[in-house]
Amino acid sequence: MLTLLKIRNLALVDELVWEPEGGFLSITGETGAGKSVIMGGISLLLGERADKGRIRSGETQCSLEAAFHLNRVTHINTVLEEAGVPPCEDGELLIRRTITATANRQFINNSPVTLQLLRKVAEGLVDMHHPEAHRSLTSQERQLDLLDAYGEHAPLLVKYYAAYRAWLDARAAYRELQESEMANERELDFLRHQVDEIEQAAFTADEVAGLEAGWQRARNASRLRDTALPMAQLLDGDESSVLSRLRQLVRLGRDLERLDAETAAMLSPLEGIVDELCDLSANVEDYVSNLNSDPQELARLEERISLLDNLKRKYGADFESICEHLQACRDKLDAIDNREEKLQELAEEERARKAELKIAAAALSAARKKAAPKLQQDFLEHARQLGFRQSLFEVQLCPMDEPGPHGAETTDFLFGPNPGEPLKALRLIASSGELARVMLALKSALAKQDDTPLLVFDEIDANVGGEIARAVGMKMRELGQEHQVIAITHFPQVAALANHHYLISKGVADGRTVSRLHEVADDARVAELMRMLGTSGPTAEAHARGLLME
Repeated sequence: MLTLLKIRNLALVDELVWEPEGGFLSITGETGAGKSVIMGGISLLLGERADKGRIRSGETQCSLEAAFHLNRVTHINTVLEEAGVPPCEDGELLIRRTITATANRQFINNSPVTLQLLRKVAEGLVDMHHPEAHRSLTSQERQLDLLDAYGEHAPLLVKYYAAYRAWLDARAAYRELQESEMANERELDFLRHQVDEIEQAAFTADEVAGLEAGWQRARNASRLRDTALPMAQLLDGDESSVLSRLRQLVRLGRDLERLDAETAAMLSPLEGIVDELCDLSANVEDYVSNLNSDPQELARLEERISLLDNLKRKYGADFESICEHLQACRDKLDAIDNREEKLQELAEEERARKAELKIAAAALSAARKKAAPKLQQDFLEHARQLGFRQSLFEVQLCPMDEPGPHGAETTDFLFGPNPGEPLKALRLIASSGELARVMLALKSALAKQDDTPLLVFDEIDANVGGEIARAVGMKMRELGQEHQVIAITHFPQVAALANHHYLISKGVADGRTVSRLHEVADDARVAELMRMLGTSGPTAEAHARGLLME
């Protein structure tokens, strides 16, 4: 539910701080007092594109803030964490927007976010309804969504969407190969040339890894030898070499040890030093003997490096990229050479995925056929309470020739508000008042399945009579048992049924028009209902109090 709404410098509102309660809430006030600002502020917080013209005259910035307490945060937290935004703590979601003449910024849980992410998080958070919004009910796709929500078909929809996506992918792969023309001889020759050029170079990963170092050694062989040979001589070249002297030192140490055994520990490192220097001497000699100053070897290495550089220029920045290009060419040649075989494989794959799709579609269709009459019955029960006492309603399922993104059928909600008249599709109903009550009846039928925490109704009781308005209010109060419901209304019959009643009023402060919102109760609420009734005196007061007693 919405627990806090702050609006600053939006239209007539200089500053509004509202901490709404749960249940059914009504907002009333004179025309032009600023009731639409509440709707506008919530819409902006849900991601509606901002217009700088809505900033209060004389101000440079408008700011809005909302806090929601949510019972279910798993989905929203997943979306936030994927975007690198802090998750909701203890079910608290904070949304803030600032609007200036040159820029807009939005924040979720005090972290800056894009408008796209804000809209994604806001999906399913608030359901907004106003007289023109009910036209969405005429969309067959929206009607199918309502039927699936009523039947709790989410698991079947997940399976169907997966099967549908797999079939689309298989069909696209088959058609792509089927519709592509056979590669002409020039393209084939070019592919084969690339494969031959890379394969004939016969580079391996090990060769490439050591090629540069090998070339450097061959190029500098003379200088390396001139440096390494004196090292070998110094280590073990003659009687004055390091090893010769150390061996003499070892012999003297052994003589000393025989004369005094306590010197053993002191002299023990000598033999280890000699062994290590012997290994070093042998390695240096091997290094010298392996140095190759053959001009032909140097030329060979230079040629290999040049060939590798040429392949990099053509086929990739490094050896791995060249290998990937080679494999891609091989795959394309294979696809061309084995086109008919591949077509057969793809056709079989498409048929298999189509069979799986039909199974998933049949399960979803069966569930929809089962849910449709139940929705019809529930809708009519609520619709008759809203004044459609002899109305008829039918959920018509229309099979399609081929499964689509939403199943194997479309739906049409058919409604007949008056006895003796044929049922008509909702899209053919012109009255916004009738559509508003149809929407409310559907919402009532879906109250337990719909997990949207906040429902906002803006004057959906327009164009109806007082008795029907009271029925509309009763339905909103029933919805308030499952959701937080906010109704902006001009009908006292609706306002009197709310669990909490808020008044928005317009006044003048410091020479500026401002709007204020506050809760009215007891005598203040009676006074507001009397204003809405348009009368005064004891009879009007009794009428207002009677509305509150109902």
